[in-house]
Amino acid sequence: MIPTSLDWCQKQDASDPLREIRDRFDLPEGVIYMDGNSLGPSPKGVAERLANVVQQEWRTDLIKSWNTADWINLPSRVGAQIAPLIGANADEVIMADSTSVNIFKAAAAACRMNPGRTEILSEPGNFPTDLYMLQGLADFLGPEYQLKTVDRTEIKEAISEKTAVVLLTHVHYVTADMFDMADITEAAHANGALMVWDLSHSVGAVPVDLNKADADFAVGCGYKYLNGGPGAPAFIYVAKRHLETARQPLSGWFGHKAPFEFSDKFEPAADIRRMLVGTTSVLAASALESALKAFEGVDMRVVRQKSLALADLFMELVRERLSVFNLGIVTPEKHSCRGSHVSLSFAEGYAVMQALIDRGVIGDFRAPNYMRFGFTPLYLGFEDVYRAAEILEDILRTDTWKDSKYKAKSRVT
Repeated sequence: MIPTSLDWCQKQDASDPLREIRDRFDLPEGVIYMDGNSLGPSPKGVAERLANVVQQEWRTDLIKSWNTADWINLPSRVGAQIAPLIGANADEVIMADSTSVNIFKAAAAACRMNPGRTEILSEPGNFPTDLYMLQGLADFLGPEYQLKTVDRTEIKEAISEKTAVVLLTHVHYVTADMFDMADITEAAHANGALMVWDLSHSVGAVPVDLNKADADFAVGCGYKYLNGGPGAPAFIYVAKRHLETARQPLSGWFGHKAPFEFSDKFEPAADIRRMLVGTTSVLAASALESALKAFEGVDMRVVRQKSLALADLFMELVRERLSVFNLGIVTPEKHSCRGSHVSLSFAEGYAVMQALIDRGVIGDFRAPNYMRFGFTPLYLGFEDVYRAAEILEDILRTDTWKDSKYKAKSRVT
């Protein structure tokens, strides 16, 4: 049995090796933030960095800042910061575009590298943008190409001589189910397919080792666990062995080997910069670069250990105190099979989540009936989890969620 007393939680916080890291974040008073799996909070220093970019680099130094502030190398610098968090070399990762655009680029490059194979494989219920981009890619490539989706338990068996690329999200955005990255990648390679991993719900929360798993491509989000701000730039990884041959279809000028020669003919850069497209969004990139400093000196193994313990505590509290309300835990119990958030199913989950937010416990809702709670160890503590469960219990016991104001759905849930 997992201890669930307030005293035990407070003792865990007192001995937490990550407890000082919380001070790196600018968290609002009176809020228990459990939605870092969707939008990370602002690390300290980001606002000051943006102010300097605006007031000094942009307002005063103007266009000189592409050189004097080294704006031109922001994508590479940020990629190098992300690389250790995903088990990659600095020259295999670059900040670029959005996750959606990078999915298209990576999957298209993989298809081009696997001529004669016309099947793109994924799972139903993958994050919608992954499936939408793959549908669009298949349509763009022609009628011979198709996106095939099979249940996650059948992925390995479904990879065939027709499969050009397998694209999966490492940690499922609703259930937090986590694939065995090395096992799936090995199965793809054994059948001649290339592997693309979406790390949007992994990076910054779950230890990832792309090189050890022998992955071919990966993409990920900058605004969830990496705390880069709403709409922060994404990143893309290409294994070093593919850098000379991988060709993505969006041949923009920043991906050119010499963009400031202004040649009419596109020639891709010889390194990871070939995955770039257009001009860097300097403000957004600067925010992400600053935010990533929150991970300096942080051991992801310690992050993972605490993440699992926080989620274990939450699930035990749900079983112990909330079982009478027919809440369902849809996230796997087994540590090796889950990421860093927990989803509960409840028929009126949207209304309950709005009531929680009104009480200062911020999670989110995903259709049709899932309440998601993120366990982000850099700033969330054991007492936070205890208090969140306590407030959830009170909302359910008092039927607070039945107030009509909590049932009116906003555009963003």
